[in-house]
Amino acid sequence: MSAAALSLTGPARDARVAGLLSRRRKLVDGLVKLLCIAATAMGLALLASILFTLLFRGVSALGLHVFTDITRPPGSNGGLLNAIVGSLVQTMVGAAIGTPIGLMVGTYLSEYARTSALGNAVRFVSDVLLSAPSILIGLFVYTILVEPFGGFSGIAGCVALAVIVVPIVVRTTEDMLRLIPTELREAAVAVGAPKWRVIVLICYRAALDGIATGVLLAVARVAGETAPLLFTSLGNLNWSLSMTQPMSSLPVTIYQYAGSAFDDWVDLAWAGALLITFGVLALNIVARVVLRPRA
Repeated sequence: MSAAALSLTGPARDARVAGLLSRRRKLVDGLVKLLCIAATAMGLALLASILFTLLFRGVSALGLHVFTDITRPPGSNGGLLNAIVGSLVQTMVGAAIGTPIGLMVGTYLSEYARTSALGNAVRFVSDVLLSAPSILIGLFVYTILVEPFGGFSGIAGCVALAVIVVPIVVRTTEDMLRLIPTELREAAVAVGAPKWRVIVLICYRAALDGIATGVLLAVARVAGETAPLLFTSLGNLNWSLSMTQPMSSLPVTIYQYAGSAFDDWVDLAWAGALLITFGVLALNIVARVVLRPRA
C-alpha cells in the first residue's frame, strides 16, 4: 500500500484502499483470463492442425478401392475392406460383451453396495483397471486366451476390447445413477414397486443419456486401440471373418502401414486414420440426435 494511502484517514483512506484493491483484482483477473484464452487458442490450434493434416493426407488417399478391395502387397492398389470389417466386428462384439457387464457392475455399486467393503473393493479394482495401460490388458488376454490355445484369434481381440469397455461403463453408470434424487426412488417404492423395477423403469430411464454417453466413450476408445489387438487378434492381410483365426483391424493395419517404406501403404494408413476419426464422430452425432430430449 502506498504512503499516500496511509497518510489519509477516515472515509478517504477507505475509498483509496478499496480503489487500489479493485485495480489489483481487475489486473489479476485480466491476467488469468488472458492466460486461459491463450491456452484455449493453443489447444484449438493444435487440434485444428491435427485435423487439417488428417484431412489433407487422408482425403487425397481415399478412393473406391479403399472400401471394395482387401489389403494387398505394395504396388497392387489394395484397399482396407478386410481391416474395416474386422474393426467393426471386433469393436461391436467387444462393446456387446463389455457393456452389459459394466452396466450391471455400475448398478450394483450405486444401488446395492454404496458403502460396503465389497463395493469399495470392486470400485477400487474398476478404477485401477480404468487407468491401466491397454498394452497390459493385451498381455493379460494373451496369457489366458492366446498362449493356452496356441494361436491368435478374433475372439481374443474382442475379449481384450471388452475388458477396456467394462471400467468405463462401470464408472459412467455409477456416477449417473448417483445423480438421481433419492426421493424419486422412494416415491416409486411407496406405491409398491419392487427395487429391480425401480432401477429398470425409473433409474435407467432417468440416466439414459449419461449411460449412453459412457458407452459411446468406451466405443470411441476401443475403436482406435492398437496394442491389445497386436497381442490378441494380431491382424490378417487376407479376408477372414473367422473368430478363431487372426483377424484384421484398422488400428493394426495403420500401425503396420504407417511405418512402411512404400508410399501406397502410407497413403492407406492416412485413409484408415481418417475413417476411424469420422466413424467415431458420426457415431457421436447419431447418438446425440437419437438421445436428445424430446418435447
